[in-house]
Amino acid sequence: MSDQTPKSPIQQKVVDYFSYISLYEKELYLSPQPQQHPPSITTPQAKSKPKQPMTISQNPYPEYSPHNDLVTMHSAIGGCIRCALGSSRNKFVFGVGSKEAKVVFVGEAPGAEEDKQGFPFVGRAGKLLDHLLNEIGWSREEVYICNILKCRPPNNRDPVPDEIEQCEPYLHEQLRILNPQFLVALGRVAAQTLLRTNAPLRELRGRVHSYQDKPFWVIYHPAALLRNQNLMPDTVKDLLTLKKMVETGQADAGIST
Repeated sequence: MSDQTPKSPIQQKVVDYFSYISLYEKELYLSPQPQQHPPSITTPQAKSKPKQPMTISQNPYPEYSPHNDLVTMHSAIGGCIRCALGSSRNKFVFGVGSKEAKVVFVGEAPGAEEDKQGFPFVGRAGKLLDHLLNEIGWSREEVYICNILKCRPPNNRDPVPDEIEQCEPYLHEQLRILNPQFLVALGRVAAQTLLRTNAPLRELRGRVHSYQDKPFWVIYHPAALLRNQNLMPDTVKDLLTLKKMVETGQADAGIST
């Protein structure tokens, strides 16, 4: 007789997803192959006006606030060099998602792939985050995802106090514009930084905190899940609890005491 606890459907799907990654990791992440598509018959389309690229201000010390909307804000602060990271970055990583998002996910800082593309959580951890959101019926397009820092620290080290001091007010303004229902810290560094605590992640999970007068939930960083799949059941549980809190509008719905 097996002594293993049966997995829920969502947990089993995540396990299957990891198995898929292990078999096709090279094709998925390292050297994607171009897809071959059969020839198709196209009909003439009316020419649409090409989308104009965003104009980024080169003001090195832009105002933190106020800004009318996220697009205006991104344009205004994209040339920031308030800290040394502004001079070493490749791309300024502002944030992505719905301007009407009820939930904002916050990481600590961009990584190498994010610095290359200019969008948050687009590497392996980001793909896993997308998968987890899909499994609970959400998508990247209906939440908002950003980081405390907008520029990548060297070698993906943790943010230092001066960088946080210079960049966190931008996060405050993003949250003011978005006015979400819930905030979610992705991982230990983001949670400890925003909550101003050294408490370990195991003590921060499963409790509703407060940040900028918003309910603040803490889950494992997707990168931690890639390193340790044993954390997956707790992460699935945390996301399902988050979903219940959002759907009910109650910051303690579904929390075990």
